[in-house]
Amino acid sequence: MPRFSANLGFLWQDRPLLERIDAAHAAGFRAVELHWPYDTPPELVRARCATHDLTLLSINTPLGQTELGEFGLGALPGREAEFLEGFNVAHEWATAAGACAIHVMAGVVAPEMQATARKTLIANLRTAAAMAPEMTLLLEGLNQHDKPGYFYSTLEAKAGMIAAVDAENVRILFDAYHVGRSEGNVFGNLRHHMPLVGHVQIAAVPSRAEPDEGEVDYARFFDDLDSLGYAGWIGCEYKPRSDTDSGLGWLRKFDVTLS
Repeated sequence: MPRFSANLGFLWQDRPLLERIDAAHAAGFRAVELHWPYDTPPELVRARCATHDLTLLSINTPLGQTELGEFGLGALPGREAEFLEGFNVAHEWATAAGACAIHVMAGVVAPEMQATARKTLIANLRTAAAMAPEMTLLLEGLNQHDKPGYFYSTLEAKAGMIAAVDAENVRILFDAYHVGRSEGNVFGNLRHHMPLVGHVQIAAVPSRAEPDEGEVDYARFFDDLDSLGYAGWIGCEYKPRSDTDSGLGWLRKFDVTLS
């Protein structure tokens, strides 16, 4: 039986973070995950989640200089000190808030820098994994339609990175939307890479709306997760077609509940 978490980077964007946590609880979610919550004190987030008995799953590492097009620092040669400083900020925030995972953002890399960037990310991940052994470090490939030039967009690239880093707490974030947009074969890729999967996220392909439309049969996807023994949460990281609450009707289509 699937367990769903509310991704508060996309859901209820019309309100402050603490009110988004309230809304997730009111809708029936039992877990939440965040993007970049650093402008909200982690102690307040921990307290609000505790009030509602919500599990806080994950946050993302800082993006860097977004005005220059940066979207993470993990694979950027020459930016190692800034990456580790940002990772330390993420680790401290996550620890104080009660999160258990950190999505390490690799960043946008020029084609001619790919080989050097790979060495940089491997070294940074080894250091980060040792700094935060109690955290799961998640690697997510972003499709090239949404984020051109992002360091990796395929599951094989992330699996190779995990093998090279060789740390038990580095895992794949299997986002079915990005997999569908980048390489297709969502079901075959899920089966092949499940031993390395640390978290799962969903959205319609290609619209990134609620998962009741598009190319991926999510009823089958949820069944496959059960049959493969996945016991984690499924992050609802989609962009609602209208307001978040009215869009939650997709749950009835699949005959699943949040509680």
